[in-house]
Amino acid sequence: MNNEKNSMEKVNEFREARDWRQFHNEKDLAISISLEASELLELFQWKSAEEVKETNLERIKEELADVLIYSYMLADNLNLDIDSIIEEKLQKNDEKYPVSKSKGKSNKYTDLE
Repeated sequence: MNNEKNSMEKVNEFREARDWRQFHNEKDLAISISLEASELLELFQWKSAEEVKETNLERIKEELADVLIYSYMLADNLNLDIDSIIEEKLQKNDEKYPVSKSKGKSNKYTDLE
């Protein structure tokens, strides 16, 4: 049996040790996801994607981790299984973006022909 903790368990252990769950209501977690996503986006402002990847990969990792950590906490607060909600969304996207109509295209599903 694998005794290694998964990411959700590690995030919860971290915040429980600091008694931070009291601050992690759904509204504030959603705000935090947006703020951290903005920090990730800011790394790319006025630069090419290649430049940022070459010079700021560590910062990309940190900001992306922040987005994911807050997302995990929000999912946990709402008793949502991350794998399940991703699978459900992929199924919906598969219906909206069938390969036959969307392969190689960046059109929104409402603009596919």
